[in-house]
Amino acid sequence: MKKITLLFIALSISMLNMAENLLSPNKNFRLDFSVNAIGEPAYSLFYKEKPVIKPSKLGLELKNAASLLSGFNIQKTVTSTFDETWKPIWGEVSQIRNNYNELLVILEQKAEQRTMKIRFRLFNDGLGFRYEFDKQENLNYFKVADERTQFALTGDHKTFWIPGDYDSNEYFYTTSKLSEVDASKVDGNGIGTHGFFAKNAVQSPLLMKTAEGLYISIFEAALVDYSAMQLLIDQTNFVLTSSLVPDAVGTKAYMQTPQHTPWRTVIVSDKAADILASKTILNLNEPSKIADPSFIHPQKFIGIWWGMHIPDYWSWDYSHAPNIRLKDTNWNALVPLPQHGAKTANVKRYIDFAAANGFKGVLVEGWNVGWEDWAGNWKEEVFDFVTPYPDFDVKAIHEYAASKGVKIIMHHETSASATNYERRIDKAIDFMKENGYDVVKTGYVGWIIPRGEKHDGQWMVNHYIRVAEKMAENHIMLDAHEPVRPTGLSRTYPNWMACEAARGNEFNAWSTGNPPEHETILPFTRLLGGPMDYTPGIFEIKMSYYKPGNKCQVHTTLAKQLALYITMYSPLQMAADLPENYEKRMDAFQFIKDVAVDWDDTKYLEAEPGDYITMARKAKGTSDWFVGAITDENARTAVIPFNFLDANDGYIATIYGDAANTDWKENPMTYQIHKVLVNSKSVMKQKLAPGGGVAISLKKASKANMKGLKKI
Repeated sequence: MKKITLLFIALSISMLNMAENLLSPNKNFRLDFSVNAIGEPAYSLFYKEKPVIKPSKLGLELKNAASLLSGFNIQKTVTSTFDETWKPIWGEVSQIRNNYNELLVILEQKAEQRTMKIRFRLFNDGLGFRYEFDKQENLNYFKVADERTQFALTGDHKTFWIPGDYDSNEYFYTTSKLSEVDASKVDGNGIGTHGFFAKNAVQSPLLMKTAEGLYISIFEAALVDYSAMQLLIDQTNFVLTSSLVPDAVGTKAYMQTPQHTPWRTVIVSDKAADILASKTILNLNEPSKIADPSFIHPQKFIGIWWGMHIPDYWSWDYSHAPNIRLKDTNWNALVPLPQHGAKTANVKRYIDFAAANGFKGVLVEGWNVGWEDWAGNWKEEVFDFVTPYPDFDVKAIHEYAASKGVKIIMHHETSASATNYERRIDKAIDFMKENGYDVVKTGYVGWIIPRGEKHDGQWMVNHYIRVAEKMAENHIMLDAHEPVRPTGLSRTYPNWMACEAARGNEFNAWSTGNPPEHETILPFTRLLGGPMDYTPGIFEIKMSYYKPGNKCQVHTTLAKQLALYITMYSPLQMAADLPENYEKRMDAFQFIKDVAVDWDDTKYLEAEPGDYITMARKAKGTSDWFVGAITDENARTAVIPFNFLDANDGYIATIYGDAANTDWKENPMTYQIHKVLVNSKSVMKQKLAPGGGVAISLKKASKANMKGLKKI
């Protein structure tokens, strides 16, 4: 009897220590999964036989219930392979391959009579995994106290990070070792709504580089009905642990089975450019839910916007009458401000400029009543989204824009009062449709209402999706500002075409600004989840132009502002400066007029996070290519091979580059434009000034237009 008991114990321990492994389709990655002697599930990840993630625990801690952390055994495993090629409605490439090997692990927690699934997908560039919960008697409705997913790293990696924050991701990046991260030392630098919650907390996506030259990105995909994932760093053992954004009562997520979490992702390569090229985040999202996407049109636009960011230039407000009430104010009796930007005549001037230069949209901010009522207060009802100021003639502007082939882009600043917006959104959409709007830019500046909720918490995550779905139902495209950072949901909701969700160009107008390296980091981090409305194209770099003594300025050269149209992807691209600043430099503005916003192909030619990026993109449905190269505060030479061009053709390359004396600090607006002849065997070496860049348009040459051009 004693022997039988010992044998049973040995078999039980053996079952608890069952291990599974999975290889990526190209065999470069190996995933190991196991359950230890006390029933804790764990995984590890290898790249080219070297460890990337050491054994790391998995599970969730629950509120008022036994945790989903231990006591598991493997009930069953299922492996499968998937390989498809799908076509995005818009994007950086015309088709995307979705190829992975999958391991589904079904875990049983016998003591609690519950099951939990963990689904792993191993791609040729990394790993995605999520928790799944079937409907079951002992796990129906439950509250998550926190998620305890670990990422045990192999060392004290170089890290590009912004501090953990539940309400803002508008920080510039700090570069340090993991052991040196201290979020408490990072100030807001102009951010209105912010606050770190732990010294060792950082936000995802998190980019790291190992001493051996391996690049590692940790992020999430398909964030739906869940809180955003932040990361806590064990700065001794270099283990990252997920930390979810709480709600007003400290709960991290509310779940009801059947349900699953977002995907946790680990993208890895020994080439920085491969991180930029990864489509794993998109592939982990569901296909488009929009049956008829014909209303979705990538486009460039201008707007009554930058003038509000230039200090003391324009105002969103109509009148100096702070804290007046929305519902009982006689707006016609107020004295208008001379600097109110959204005047009918001013809007028509922008429409004229848009029409003359081939732009389809004009954004107008500050058109609607309520800006005085807001005045930074934490108020429930500020905007009604349908009442224009007296000097904004909606009908006349609509008719004038339509006569010019231009559409006005709606602006819905919610003042972070999401409840107010949801109550009024149907009437707001009716107003848009009556007046010819088919694009809306939303904003969430301030502390969230419902009070106590966070920008990146579960309630607001669901709100952003509800807005995207509502807009899709009404054939309206969406550009969201101050939301949670995107996680690939533009595949599922392709009308959700852009987000801000990071520190944009506007900070250069009125704060310490964005350091020159900022734009060389964002494509490796924030843009992995989706396009960013970064608002490039500022030509009048120094704010002292508008007000002598103002030391604020854009921390790039003018040529770099052009290159950003290539390196900072968005299907909704703004030419952000004032029309009069473009009219002074129409030769440089020609690149913005020519550059595409939707692409058939993208090539990542050279890249190093925090230092430089060079990429080439092919305009959709054409043979035209565009190249952008940018650098940080250091001058360098971009090496641009043109081997992506058609082998049998020559191309005219129009080069918009920094001049010999250009420097982002002292002389940012000098540039030079010249043309050369290139082919697929050409290699160009182009000087980039400190904080500079180069933008190149490439069109196939004919015998008539290639005469006299220098060949490279």
